[in-house]
Amino acid sequence: MSWENRNGNLQNRVNELDSPTTQPHIIFILVDDQGFRDVGYHGSEIRTPTLDRLAAQGVKLENYYVQPLCSPSRSQLMTGRYQIHTGLQHSVIRPTQANCLPLENVTLPQKLRQAGYATHMVGKWHLGFYKRGCMPTQRGFDTFFGSLLGSGDYYSHYKCDGPGMCGYDLYEGEEAAWEQDRGRYSTLMFTQKAVDILAHHNPQKPLFLYLAFQAVHSPLQVPARYLERYKSIPNLHRRKYAAMVSCLDEAVHNLTLALKRYGFYDNTVIVYSSDNGGQPMAGGNNWPLRGSKATYWEGGIRAVGFVHSPLLLNKGTRCRALIHITDWFPTLVSLGEGTLDEDLNLDGYDVWEAISEGRQSPRHDILHNIDPIYTKAKNGSWKAGYGLWNTAIRAALRVGHWKLLTGVPGYSDWVPPQTFSNLLLTNRWHNEYVRWDQGKSVWLFNIIADPYERVDLSLRYPHIVKKMLMRLAQYNRTAIPVRYPAKDSRSNPNFNGGVWGPWYKEDEDDRETNLLTNNLAKKRRKKKAKKRKLKD
Repeated sequence: MSWENRNGNLQNRVNELDSPTTQPHIIFILVDDQGFRDVGYHGSEIRTPTLDRLAAQGVKLENYYVQPLCSPSRSQLMTGRYQIHTGLQHSVIRPTQANCLPLENVTLPQKLRQAGYATHMVGKWHLGFYKRGCMPTQRGFDTFFGSLLGSGDYYSHYKCDGPGMCGYDLYEGEEAAWEQDRGRYSTLMFTQKAVDILAHHNPQKPLFLYLAFQAVHSPLQVPARYLERYKSIPNLHRRKYAAMVSCLDEAVHNLTLALKRYGFYDNTVIVYSSDNGGQPMAGGNNWPLRGSKATYWEGGIRAVGFVHSPLLLNKGTRCRALIHITDWFPTLVSLGEGTLDEDLNLDGYDVWEAISEGRQSPRHDILHNIDPIYTKAKNGSWKAGYGLWNTAIRAALRVGHWKLLTGVPGYSDWVPPQTFSNLLLTNRWHNEYVRWDQGKSVWLFNIIADPYERVDLSLRYPHIVKKMLMRLAQYNRTAIPVRYPAKDSRSNPNFNGGVWGPWYKEDEDDRETNLLTNNLAKKRRKKKAKKRKLKD
C-alpha cells in the first residue's frame, strides 16, 4: 500500500472519529448469577476495581430488579414484557424442549436495527433454539458468537443435560464454531470477540453490542492466576467464585479500553446488570438481602446494576428510582431514536430521565411473576386469599413500598458473608434460618422500611393484602397460557453431529404455523358465532 493510500485511510478514520453518530452506541453487559453483595461497592471482599470505578463515575441503580432465573430475565430484556405475556412464566427454557422466545414478540435488537443500528451479540443466549427461527441471528442480531444453552464447560464448551445427552455448544452465527474454538476460557474469549467487533466497526454508525457473559454461573472454573488473589478465602467454592468475578472485572476493563481506543467511548452508554441473584451453594452472596437465585425474596431479584456514560447528566450518583429489567427495552429504543408502537404492549417504561437526571421513575409497581404450574403451597387457599386469590399459587408483586408474596417463594434464609468458612452450606448454623415460615402462604413487607424482609406485616395490614391480591388477579386476567413443553428426544446432540442446535425441520415449522393459524381462525369463528347468538 502506498503512503498516499495509508495517509488517506488514516484521514478517513480521523474523519469518522470526528463525526460520530448522534445516536449513542449502546453496550449492554449482562452477567450471570452475580450476587447483590458480590461487587466491591456493596462491601464485598471480592476486588472489582473496574466495576467500582465505572459505577462511581456513572449512576448506581440501587432499586433495580430483574427476574430470579436466566431465561425469564433475558426474555424480559429482549421484549420489554412480563413473563405472563410471553408464556414463559415457569422455570427456564430447557435445551431439550421445543420452546423459545415466542416469535410473535418483537425484540430489542429488531427495534434498534430498524433505527439504523448494527446489532451484535456475544455470549449466552438461553432463549431457545429448537428451530432456526429461534436463533439470535433470526431475532434481530446481525451477528452472534456464543452459546445457546444456560451453562456449560468454560473451556471445552460442552454441556450434558443428562446421561447420553451431551453436546458441543459454541456458535458463530448459525453454525458450530469448531474453527474458532481454541479451548479458551469463555470470559476471555467473549471479551476478545467483543473487542474485535469494536475494532472493525465504523464509529459513525450506531452500534448495539449485547455482551452476555457466561460468568459467574457454575461450573466454578477459572484460570489459576486469578485464584492466587484469594488464597485467604478458605471456602473453595467462594474462592473460585471470587476469582471468576475478578476475571470478569478485568474483562470489563479491557472492553472499556477498547471503546476508548477505537473512538466509541464519548458517545456510548454502558449498561451493566446481573441476570438474577447469587447462588450461595455456588459461591455467590446476596447479604444482607434474604434468599437466593430462583426465589422471589429480594436476594433472588434485586440486582447489581449501573449505567456508565459521558452522556449522563448527573454522574456520580445513586438512583433509587424503581427500575425493572423490562424498562431497558423502551429506554434504549427511545435513546436510540427508534419508534415504540402501541401494539408492542410493553410492560416496561422509559426510565432514562430517572437515571440520567434523577427524576422520579414512571414505574410504580412490578409484577415479579405469577407461576401457575410451580409447586403449590400446601396451606394456600382461596380462603387465605380472602376469596380474591388462591394463595397456593406462586406469585410476587411490588406496588409502591409494599411487596406481596404468595405460594412457595423459595429458599428463604439470610446467608451472611461469614458462611463461607471451610464448612459447606449444609451446616446451617452459619445461616439465619426461618422456621416460622412453614405453613404460611402469604407475606407482606414494607420493602422501603424493611429491605431485608424481616418483618411480615400480612396480619397487621389485611386491607393492604386484599388490595395487592386484587392487583394480582387483575394481572392474571391478562396472562397467556404457560409454554413449557415436554422433553423432545430429537433434541439429542447425537442426532445433530454432536452439537446442540435446532432439530425442527422447515416442513414442521410450516405445519406448526398452519396449526396456529387454524386455531386462531377457529377462535375467531367461535367468537363470531357467539355474537350472532347474542344478536338473535
